[in-house]
Amino acid sequence: MSGLFLLAFFAFLVAIILLVILAVIDMRTMLLPNKYVFPFGALGIVFHLLTSFYFLTPADMALGFLAGYGVLWIIRFFGNWYYKTDSLGLGDVKLLGAAGLWLGPVNVTLAMTLGAAGGLLHGIIVAFINKYRTGVFSLRRLKIPAGPGFVFGILVMFFTFIFPEFLK
Repeated sequence: MSGLFLLAFFAFLVAIILLVILAVIDMRTMLLPNKYVFPFGALGIVFHLLTSFYFLTPADMALGFLAGYGVLWIIRFFGNWYYKTDSLGLGDVKLLGAAGLWLGPVNVTLAMTLGAAGGLLHGIIVAFINKYRTGVFSLRRLKIPAGPGFVFGILVMFFTFIFPEFLK
């Protein structure tokens, strides 16, 4: 096992830890702090450098960043315009941009989709808990953090796109 492989694997493990930290913080505070999001993205760059761009080319990394950041920024822009309030935080936008550096455009899009589905499931569970407590089931204006759902999607893609290569 080469030293670069071990460093890349270490970067991968630290990225997973950062994602878990981000999900927990977002659940508690509804914030995704830059001090964790930016290192997550930087580790993606380091990871691909250490693996000699085996998983993604630099162009795919850039396109992944643009896909993750750009799509969520557009959703945020129109959501904020429609609801006249923050519909999605900038931390979520930055998280998906950073994930795009790791996953590329196709896989970050899949991570977004899985994350949205995870967020929907999370919202439904919270609505049922609220119904149990208050007797009212409502998804209108339900405020839940998007980060944990996106972290779920990113982790699923990590373990389907990157991790199997470490097992070879």
